[in-house]
Amino acid sequence: MRPLLLATALAVILTACGGATPIPAPPGMALIWHDEFEGNAIDKANWTYDLGGGGWGNGEAEFYSARPENARLENGLLLIEARQEKYEGSYYTSARLKTQGLQEFQYGRIEARIKVPSGAGLWPAFWMLGANFTGSNWPDCGEIDIMEYVGREPDLVIGTAHGPGYSGALGMSQWNRQKYNIADDFHTFAIEWQADQIDWYYDGAKYYTLTRADVGDRKWVFDQPFFIILNLAVGGTLGGVIGLDTAFPAQLQVDYVRVFQASTP
Repeated sequence: MRPLLLATALAVILTACGGATPIPAPPGMALIWHDEFEGNAIDKANWTYDLGGGGWGNGEAEFYSARPENARLENGLLLIEARQEKYEGSYYTSARLKTQGLQEFQYGRIEARIKVPSGAGLWPAFWMLGANFTGSNWPDCGEIDIMEYVGREPDLVIGTAHGPGYSGALGMSQWNRQKYNIADDFHTFAIEWQADQIDWYYDGAKYYTLTRADVGDRKWVFDQPFFIILNLAVGGTLGGVIGLDTAFPAQLQVDYVRVFQASTP
């Protein structure tokens, strides 16, 4: 049985046996995959790691590791922890988890409930890359940033799509400011993704719509499977200067990640 079908079947069985609380689905959709981060260890059927330092193309300061010091489960949460420590030639460590090669999705609602860390220089993200990503074919593979948060702008969350001719600083982006510090509590970040349109949501409210027409004569690359990434970067082009008062260790806390797709009649 394929991993997505197995996960869905298991969720149904557990609910029927009283072993789990049913997860509500948006109207017209069904839950096809999720990770609630229960248990004692990160599920290797769902997540693998990007490893290493060197800036990651953005001048980031951290070394990404798979150590429990940087990524672990505690009390029903995935904790991605950035630490100020000398390790493998870097002065900060963190983690970058991905579903690449394990779980891929095309269309639907991709949602996570997350508490971001506060502090200048911290750059947590919940995002996706095209499943055809090779390490050298960005931005042609496509990138969907469901949530980026930069600690130096505590009231701001950003949603962006990158593709050929509209990447980096030219990405199709929307800033979404609040009247409070977003890092003070958990919030829900999501996209609803269709063949010709992507909508971004913050705590259930839509704040950005990107359509195929919006990219003009440039290639629309969001008609293929993508995989999910969760990471906490330190510094970098968007993260900015690391504040002298930024407290370490700093944690990105993830309550769940869920994927819903249109129900079949």
